[in-house]
This record gives sequence, C-alpha cells and structure tokens, in this order.
Amino acid sequence: ASGLPAGAKEFKALLRASDGFLIASPEYNSSVTGALKNAIDWASRSETDDEPPLAAYRGKAAALFSASPGALGGLRGLVHLRAILGNIGVHVLPDQVCISTAHEAFADDGSLKDERKTRQVAALARKLVEFAAKLSDG
Repeated sequence: ASGLPAGAKEFKALLRASDGFLIASPEYNSSVTGALKNAIDWASRSETDDEPPLAAYRGKAAALFSASPGALGGLRGLVHLRAILGNIGVHVLPDQVCISTAHEAFADDGSLKDERKTRQVAALARKLVEFAAKLSDG
C-alpha cells in the first residue's frame, strides 16, 4: 500500500544504473536465499504506471558464482537463480564459478586460498564486463 520501501528503491536504482550484475550467492536448502529472492522481487516492481515492466532487469547481463560448505559449492542454488533471472529478462552467462568447502576456502583477509579459483572468478568478471558492453552498445 505504501509502495516500495526506501532500501528497495535504492537497490533498484543501482540495478537500473548498471549494465550487468555479478551475483555471489550462497545456497540455502538447495536454492537461493530468501533475502536474495526478496531483493530481486522488490526491484522487479514498477513504481509508476509509465515505467516499463522489469525495467531494472530486462536486457541486462549477469554472471553467477556461489560458495557453500558442501561439495557442490552452491551449484544447486545457482540453477534456481539462473531460472529466476532468465524469466525476468536478464541474459545470464553460461559460465559460473562454485566454491566448495567454503568454510576452508578463504584466507583471513577474505581472499580465496586456491589461485585457480581466484583466476576463475576474475575470468568470469571479465566475461561479464565484455558481454555487458556488447549488450549496451547494441
């Protein structure tokens, strides 16, 4: 009844100003977290009658990665996230990175201990930037 909460409006403005999204998502019970799903849903709402549907998402690019203490590294949650984003018009890159045994994967400073995974995350971010640039040029 009161429209979008202030935090949702701020989040939506950030999404609208971006060409793409690099989303790091944990896995909760084989899916996305409730907080992430709620954020996506709030930002999907139109604020005015003349605002195009899904204005924060349509035609944008996204890359996904996850971390989980389990052996699959959050993979099952990314399947759901990919479907959600695809259904609201986001072009999701096919590549993704999953960090398994997350409770052991990070150093005290927050960096990944495994240099190979660090390179994979960096490569995914580069691909996202390149793809988003192509979408915004076209």
